[in-house]
Amino acid sequence: MTKAGSGSTDAVSGPLWVNAEITYKCPLHCVFCYNPLDYTSTYDSELSTDEWVKALREARALGAVQLGISGGEPLVRKDAEVIVAEATKMGYYVNLITSGVGLTEERIAAFKEGGLAQIQLSFQDSTKELNDFLSSTRTFELKLKVARLIKQYDYPMVLNVVLHRLNIDHIEQILEMAEAMEADHVELANSQYYSWAMKNREYLMPSREQIQNARVVTERFRERLGNKMKLYFVMPDYYADRPKACMKGWGSLFLNIAPDGLALPCHEARMLPGLEFPNVRDHDVAWIWNESSAFNAYRGDSWMQEPCRSCDEKDKDFGGCRCQAFMLTGDATNADPVCSKSPHHSLITEQVELAQQSRTSAEEVRPLLFYRDDKTSRTLTME
Repeated sequence: MTKAGSGSTDAVSGPLWVNAEITYKCPLHCVFCYNPLDYTSTYDSELSTDEWVKALREARALGAVQLGISGGEPLVRKDAEVIVAEATKMGYYVNLITSGVGLTEERIAAFKEGGLAQIQLSFQDSTKELNDFLSSTRTFELKLKVARLIKQYDYPMVLNVVLHRLNIDHIEQILEMAEAMEADHVELANSQYYSWAMKNREYLMPSREQIQNARVVTERFRERLGNKMKLYFVMPDYYADRPKACMKGWGSLFLNIAPDGLALPCHEARMLPGLEFPNVRDHDVAWIWNESSAFNAYRGDSWMQEPCRSCDEKDKDFGGCRCQAFMLTGDATNADPVCSKSPHHSLITEQVELAQQSRTSAEEVRPLLFYRDDKTSRTLTME
């Protein structure tokens, strides 16, 4: 494997967008969750309130303006309101990303007073049965109440639904639900295959026909509703012939801070071998962003192998996703296999063709894997 850490070490402009994963704890157990497979390892080492405030202040000094408060479920933390209020005072536009579990009227009033700008609420489906099955909880009715509470407190209704084989055929009903709750923004994000979603990939990947039908339905709603409800349909990587510019390039715009303080260029980067990611407890964010070998590892193009190194599109997609390249090929410096120019592209096309097969029952693929906080997992099939 090519040695990581060979990218540019010249100072770069600071991050514009910070994602604060203030905890990995979560009452939901979603089958597509992107939290690390060993997420419980951070439970005893989460940053304190003061440590979060310090790290966010340092990132703001570098020019960061957008802040996501996420998890896990961030509302598990009792100090979420304090972190939001302090970040707002610093000048961040703060977005709370939540399942809705734990968002009481008392807490939303406190968030409003503290300057929280936006709340993004997730649903798993438009039906109680599938929503609750996919998260292994009974939360559908609670989510509906939280949606009404968000509107009551005059927040823009931002709805997120992760799409996959099991719910994508319900997209019309999902959009009807969004319209009924007066959603302002709806993100229909097809599952990306990392962590728990990777373990369930065979079960979750939709067919070409499903994706095409979903796009047609989305466009029909978009034309009818116009600016009344902004719709974003995010295609799954596997159905593209060129990779996305992951986070607009490694260490370019995005800084993720994990619950234990580990600073990462993307949500999944801790899986990559050969990199020692710095911790905000031990280093100033400016040093982490500008000087650390991990954040410089895949900046520029000196680390690239062929065909990326001589590709005339490398300044657009930066070789794609380093985590996806590692997961699928074992080498993070390889071209993202999503790219049709990649010598490993067959790893993608084989999975895509498998997804075209008709499946009439859950027994035709291995059961879904759900995680549990006691460090065990369990499998379930839909009835």
